[in-house]
Amino acid sequence: MTHTQDKSSALAQGLTVFIFLAVLTALEFGIALLVNSVVLLALVALVKAGLVVYYYMRIYKLNQEEHEEGRDSYAYKTGTSRLGLWLFLLSDSFVFGGLLISRFNLLGLTRPHLNQFLGLAVTSVLLISSFFMNRAETSIAHGDQKGFLNGTLITMILGVFFVAGVVGLEWQLAQVEQIFASGDSAGAIFYMMTGMHAFHVLTGVILLFTVWNKGRKGLYSAGKHWGVEAATVYWHFVDVVWIFFYPALYLIGALR
Repeated sequence: MTHTQDKSSALAQGLTVFIFLAVLTALEFGIALLVNSVVLLALVALVKAGLVVYYYMRIYKLNQEEHEEGRDSYAYKTGTSRLGLWLFLLSDSFVFGGLLISRFNLLGLTRPHLNQFLGLAVTSVLLISSFFMNRAETSIAHGDQKGFLNGTLITMILGVFFVAGVVGLEWQLAQVEQIFASGDSAGAIFYMMTGMHAFHVLTGVILLFTVWNKGRKGLYSAGKHWGVEAATVYWHFVDVVWIFFYPALYLIGALR
């Protein structure tokens, strides 16, 4: 499957990638229930992350040659901004990578007692939000203002649902478990990983609202929509982080 340019093909490709992500998520949930293989769960997470990074975050754009000449051209500025954004995300990934390493260093192949179905639900919400954000970006790239606004609005709503599910529900449920009430390493890891990620989702929602509001005023077009692309890449980055956090917190290891 290659990246495509016309609108209908691009939207169909986004749907195909989402179906793959949904099937792989169901597969990793089944693996955790039936065999609980760390290797298989890690492989599934890597495949999911690869799909999001290549098709939704469009990392291949870093190698695109801009045909416009001059440092003042929009294409040149977009190319340099794109590189800067990816360098920022790379630096931010070290924070999440450190949390992931700390989780396995402190807990090993054990995991806290969390609500499996709530974990699957919030994960599904985040994956669905990435699907709609992909449609929003694809729409504005082809001059579809209404599709862009609708897709971005749905993404924001789903992002709020994700934060509410993690902070409003999961955190409250965690408090009734003695493993968190005792203040041990499991509680520290759980609240740090979910809290840091929820904070990034919340900042992503704020960023998307800013982009949506500007789009509502007609400030983006098919030829000039770098702000939308940047917000989209950031949102999918948050999704990629959760792709690894979800199995690390909910699926890998035996209950403590």
